[in-house]
Amino acid sequence: MKPHAHIDRCRSPRKKQWTLSIVFAVLFGISIWGCFLLAQETIDWKDSWHNLLHYGRILFLQPKRSDHLPLGELAYSLGISFALSILTTIGGAAIAFFLALGAARNIAPSAVVKIIRIITAVIRSIPTIIWVLVFSVTVNIGTDAAVIGMCFHSIAYLVKVFSESFEQINRDTIDALRACGAGFFGIITQAVIPVAATSIISWTFFRFEINFINAVAIGAAAGSGGIGYYLFMAGNLYYDIREVGAITYTIFGTVILLEMLSLRLRKGIKQH
Repeated sequence: MKPHAHIDRCRSPRKKQWTLSIVFAVLFGISIWGCFLLAQETIDWKDSWHNLLHYGRILFLQPKRSDHLPLGELAYSLGISFALSILTTIGGAAIAFFLALGAARNIAPSAVVKIIRIITAVIRSIPTIIWVLVFSVTVNIGTDAAVIGMCFHSIAYLVKVFSESFEQINRDTIDALRACGAGFFGIITQAVIPVAATSIISWTFFRFEINFINAVAIGAAAGSGGIGYYLFMAGNLYYDIREVGAITYTIFGTVILLEMLSLRLRKGIKQH
């Protein structure tokens, strides 16, 4: 081994540490600078803190469903958010599965891998709500834009995690199947699915949890319906903080149930 190579290896971790330190220092400095740029003379900090504590106490300690939102309508709106998250997760997972085959280095050619990974990385870098707003211009504001936008981002997210799961398959196994005459679908059924099935199920359900939260946010921001829409109406039209609290607790309880179901599912997958 050349002595210069050993020195370069030692310098590489230090260079990364220095780079991270500089980045964090710059971000910290920008944050502090931003605090001083606030128009503090127009902010009444005493009233601001008083209002925060007052409305926070009402929101979390005095939640109450009003006549604007009957119990049946609350359940129905929650079902719409569920349906939206299920539809976008299943559709996104089905498309992402085949695209991920082209993004796995041990399955597809390197040129195809690079193209798919670059495109999906760009899509992932843009938040879901932005994609929904983009499609609302071309399609229409409402459920159609929400479904396409959420499915679009779900595909890009799942392509990454699915392809990483596929890359755990030994390349020799795939080459052996090809040598025996196995085609594209033969490799999928005999190598990909048996090895990556548990990982696919786990990641798909995890994306379902994310999509439920996105469905709530998009319902409030893009008018796609669901429980998020009623949350927006209660907070911005009726100004009913108690109803906002009731809807918030409903969403919070649903997310907790989803998390418990997710943990059980992953535990069952690991045991099998």
